[in-house]
Amino acid sequence: MILVTGATGFVGRQLVAQLMAEGRAVRCLLPDYRLKNLPWEKLPEIVVGSLLDEETLFQATTGVHVIIHLESAQWWGRPRDLERVELGGLRGLITAARAARVGRIITLSHLGASSSSAYALLRYKGLVEDQVRASGLAYTVIRSGILFGEEDAFINHIAMTMRVTPLVFLMPGRGEVVLHPLSVQDVVTATITSLDAVDTVDTVLEIGGAEYITLEDLIHTVMRVTGTSRLIVSVPPYILRWLTTIYSRLFPRSLMTGQWLDILAANRSAPLGNTYTYFGLHPRRLEDTLLTYMPQKRYFWSALRYTIRRRPRGI
Repeated sequence: MILVTGATGFVGRQLVAQLMAEGRAVRCLLPDYRLKNLPWEKLPEIVVGSLLDEETLFQATTGVHVIIHLESAQWWGRPRDLERVELGGLRGLITAARAARVGRIITLSHLGASSSSAYALLRYKGLVEDQVRASGLAYTVIRSGILFGEEDAFINHIAMTMRVTPLVFLMPGRGEVVLHPLSVQDVVTATITSLDAVDTVDTVLEIGGAEYITLEDLIHTVMRVTGTSRLIVSVPPYILRWLTTIYSRLFPRSLMTGQWLDILAANRSAPLGNTYTYFGLHPRRLEDTLLTYMPQKRYFWSALRYTIRRRPRGI
């Protein structure tokens, strides 16, 4: 039995569908408010409850041999949410997993994650990694580049911002930061492959996509694929953080968050061959994948729906 937390998230939806297609036994831990409009035709076993509920965690981990931990507040949460969801939830999960004699925990992290990072998202991801390594369980930590896909909250948000901002696009810094984007389908495949790969146990694996790209080149790529033309204006990141804070006071959600800017604070890349070396996987190319869905999307209305949607209630 495989327990998946955060199963209705960007990665979790596709991961659970793929695991079930392979005939694996899957159990999902979901709060009650996420039970509406579940994204799978055939439903996995579901335990209703929160990562902060000890009784629910005991029920969820009983009979489980692997946990794939995906629950996260990285796109919508404030720092206090990151601490509560990323760290508090993981502590309880590890305690329950040890009591239930779970064999292994697999979790996704970010390239650049470090408990000593000055940036909140990367610091909390680093602290999560430290907890997992010190858990007493066999573990696999997959550090990936920024994930992209039809419902991602990074590249799609660049396109949304362009649609709602006339004439100009405010770029953090000079756009020289190097990113290593990876398709969500590829990270799902890598995660499932790691279930049966003994050499991935008790390791931290860094993977990215088929190419490196600077932020400025990524912005030009999004404009080219969506047919949008904007003047790119370089803005100091600290000013964008102030604007983001003001924006978040006016609307339930912000397209550009503090965590979004944390990702752009430093170069985030892995050796190009790692994805093939670890998982035998040739990653998808960025622009070729974006062309399959971005030209058809209506980003103006998507941006409006996103900004007026309530924040999740966390776990």
